[in-house]
Amino acid sequence: MRVKSKKPDLAEGDLTPMIDMTFQLIAFFMVLINFAQTEANDRVVLPNSQLVKPPEVPLEFPIILHVAMDGEIVLGGDDYTVETLRVGLLRELTVIESEGKTAEDANVVIRAHKDTAAGDVQEVIRVAQEQKLVNFALRVKEDNR
Repeated sequence: MRVKSKKPDLAEGDLTPMIDMTFQLIAFFMVLINFAQTEANDRVVLPNSQLVKPPEVPLEFPIILHVAMDGEIVLGGDDYTVETLRVGLLRELTVIESEGKTAEDANVVIRAHKDTAAGDVQEVIRVAQEQKLVNFALRVKEDNR
């Protein structure tokens, strides 16, 4: 009796690790996009400046305040006025203090609309200073003339 020799089946690659990695990359970019959106607000059009310089090192513990043209302030997706901003800043300071840091370690980044009154920005700074915040940065758009 003759035994037929079978040709070995071609080995198929296991696609499970590749699919798993694809889903991990999708999740990573979804999280990254959500963090990038906290730095932008549709109601704020930054002023242009030829003197702008990017920060030399990334800011630690940034508190990003968006000041709209009408003076309304957006912090972490919530709307505030100058009178109610203290509540939002206290919430941010609680998070910073839970990491063992103080208000002096925080950096307040103010993104004010180009047509916002300077007095509105000064009021935002005054309220932040009342909460013992001392480091401020103003965001502008680079003017490439």
